[in-house]
Amino acid sequence: MIELTNLTFGYTPKKTMFRNLNLSIQPGSIYGLLGKNGAGKSSLLRLMGGMLFPTAGAVQVAGFTPRKREPAFFQELYFIPEEIYLPSVSLNRYIDTMGPFYPKFNESQFRKYLSEFDVPPDQKLTAMSYGQKKKIIISFGLATNTRVLIMDEPTNGLDIPSKSQFRKIVSSSLTSDRLMLISTHQVRDLDNLIDGIVIIDENEILMNHSLTDIEERLMFSTLSAVTETDRVLYAEPSLRGYSVVMENVGQEDTKVDLERLFNAVVTNRSGIKTLFR
Repeated sequence: MIELTNLTFGYTPKKTMFRNLNLSIQPGSIYGLLGKNGAGKSSLLRLMGGMLFPTAGAVQVAGFTPRKREPAFFQELYFIPEEIYLPSVSLNRYIDTMGPFYPKFNESQFRKYLSEFDVPPDQKLTAMSYGQKKKIIISFGLATNTRVLIMDEPTNGLDIPSKSQFRKIVSSSLTSDRLMLISTHQVRDLDNLIDGIVIIDENEILMNHSLTDIEERLMFSTLSAVTETDRVLYAEPSLRGYSVVMENVGQEDTKVDLERLFNAVVTNRSGIKTLFR
């Protein structure tokens, strides 16, 4: 569904952001894209969306080459940027204007999501709060039923109850032929939502695995003390000793802690690479 092959990109000839990047993500999944600020997450998403063009290599999304910017491609992709804009029109006018661009747009579905988000339907869009506008964009994107939905920091501006509702609504919208890719630095917002994760750091993809695969290879636990024999890949102090990421030698069943996983991947590259090669 999304395939990057030897992707190279830079904003200037002297500053290369990505070099020979390879990535494959399949449909039927909700993937999280994690990385530090400035790691290139937004640039990578824009390359997938046809808003930036690679200097070498290839990008394929839903069978299309994004840089060609074909109308059929944009009917199968919906992109929610971090900074959003809504025109000063009513909700009905917005539906009448934007809906026809997406052949599989479902108005009933859209209004259902708005109701679940508790968004008032009778205000002008520009009169709403930033959080309400974000809910409208998210709801519309889900209701387009495009094969690929890309979201860049979608939970920015949402309060805690709305973030919980976001996870419920997004997970209920996944189908076997749809791929959702969510980029965020708010790792906790992806808990109980994603089933795969891509971690990018220093212009390199350090991890691209399903949570099932990660659970099989890593164990997330708490130790009173850390010794050399514990096979610990990452440790951080906690109230009960140390919160750790360890090699799952005994095939124990533990829940993936996304924040600890991210820290383990970016601080212990060699250990993680060895384990997942």
